[in-house]
Amino acid sequence: MCGIIGYIGDRPAAEVIIKGLKRLEYRGYDSVGIVTEENGILHILKGAGKIDEVVERLALHRMPGKRGVGHTRWATHGVPNDINAHPQRDCTGKLALVHNGIIENFSELKEELIKKGHSFESDTDTEVIAHLIEEELKSGESFEKALRKALLKLKGSFALGIIYTEEPDRLYFVRNESPLVLGIGNGEMFAASDVPAFLEYTNRVVFLDDMEYAVVTKDSWIVKNLITGEPVKKEVREISWTLEMAEKAGFPHFMLKEIFEQPRALRDAIHGNVEAVKLVAREIANYDKVYFVAMGTSYHAALAGKYLFQRLAKKVPVVEEASEFRYEFEELVDERTLLIAITQSGETADTLAAMKLAKRKGAKVLAIVNVVGSMATRIADLTLYTHAGPEIGVAATKTYTTQLAVLTMLAIELARILGTADEDYLKKLESELRGVPDRVEEVLGLSDSLRELAENLKDRRDFFYIGRSIGLPTALEGALKLKEISYIHAEGLSAGELKHGPLALIEENVPVVAIAPSGKTLDKTMSNIEEARARGAFVVSLGDSEKLRKVSDVFIEMPKLDELLSPIPYIVPLQLLAYHLAVLRGNDPDKPRNLAKSVTVE
Repeated sequence: MCGIIGYIGDRPAAEVIIKGLKRLEYRGYDSVGIVTEENGILHILKGAGKIDEVVERLALHRMPGKRGVGHTRWATHGVPNDINAHPQRDCTGKLALVHNGIIENFSELKEELIKKGHSFESDTDTEVIAHLIEEELKSGESFEKALRKALLKLKGSFALGIIYTEEPDRLYFVRNESPLVLGIGNGEMFAASDVPAFLEYTNRVVFLDDMEYAVVTKDSWIVKNLITGEPVKKEVREISWTLEMAEKAGFPHFMLKEIFEQPRALRDAIHGNVEAVKLVAREIANYDKVYFVAMGTSYHAALAGKYLFQRLAKKVPVVEEASEFRYEFEELVDERTLLIAITQSGETADTLAAMKLAKRKGAKVLAIVNVVGSMATRIADLTLYTHAGPEIGVAATKTYTTQLAVLTMLAIELARILGTADEDYLKKLESELRGVPDRVEEVLGLSDSLRELAENLKDRRDFFYIGRSIGLPTALEGALKLKEISYIHAEGLSAGELKHGPLALIEENVPVVAIAPSGKTLDKTMSNIEEARARGAFVVSLGDSEKLRKVSDVFIEMPKLDELLSPIPYIVPLQLLAYHLAVLRGNDPDKPRNLAKSVTVE
């Protein structure tokens, strides 16, 4: 998730911006850029690489001017390189801007602008915004009106920092579904993605809401509604955070911050793949020999993908751990094979090895990945990005739920192309999926009650997570989260498997966590819950049916939605439970022992 910092005042802008960008490094990035203005001329320097290296290589600290904006980019559209780094500019060179977010309709806007004579330098969706504003300015509108008209043509998410030479005393900042906050100083103003970027200079802030923009000079600020242009009354707040706290947006750990970022991440994943999924689905629709390969949390996403493909597209994929794939399936892979590789980092060694094998055998390879420009994207024939933004906590949270969202979209589109599901049902499913980020926000409200539950369970030595059908991957992932960060033994298993052995381990007060959304297998899952309770288990159930309340010691009521969408919101309480248990047991959930974020050796 990119970082923005803007400054206008009497200090050298570049110095303030460089400091701010360094305080946003924790957000993750692949390139850096700054634009400043002096005497009506924009100075732009940018490049791929880490801040210190780019600052030294390009002498960013020597840039002139006392107003400007800076950016650390996490690539979404276009590989990480110098050209695709922000800022991006228009044809005239009078306007430059930086952008966080994803513009869904950038392709069609770019085509229209090219027909009108605009010339593009980069592969980014961001550059379209600069040219769109330039085009609106041709009609003789004021800059502010042209800005509004241009931005209202965008579909997607955007936080913007904009500088224009013809408006020499001000900067513009815009927010829609990507964070942006103003810093109110004395004779100087700031704006940034997060408070730590300017906390050294001021602790007085104004938080922008969606579809709002700010016009700031060094001595004034005003926030307006992007649709109407009318001023919006905003409260100036004083922040009491330390710098370290502010980097985590007030959360005690990055993992908790990332759990709470999931609604935003899911919206970006859904918005960013509307067109991409259609293109990929057309490419892969006719492959009947389908393999999913992944490791760890991504493997659990692949298992959920299997159920989605089976139910909707009537395809029956094989799901295999990437570490085993080369040894068991080498002779079965050929040019009629589709390999779907799921990897957060795009650098997981076992998954890359499986992809390379499939390519050598002539298979089509699709990567579902979070990191643009990673090795997986260079090996794959096709790529879908999860747009989760950088994830600092070792235990995957938002990258998992965004993988599930992308897989759901792909399965729906395959079903539509193949005619394997009723179109009215598919439209209903799509509509519910668009509402899933809101459902996740509702579930996040359970955090305090889950902490209380964790207090009661923190000394238990064994946990069992059970689920059936598409609830099984959630059970497996819930158990993995607990093992990773709380260091408590946990097993995830099919509820139907209980009586075939694991039931022997169920005794008085052993926690059994049941994943039980309404659907085909609810009644059977309830029977398995009863079996566990009869042996003295302490049952925690997640579901939307009141029937579960009667058979559970703790019933976590979940939003009502289609069973196929349940893996996304249902994992969130289990992430929170694992987090709270880890903290109560004195563990650092961001850095669990013996584990690395990306496993880059086999």
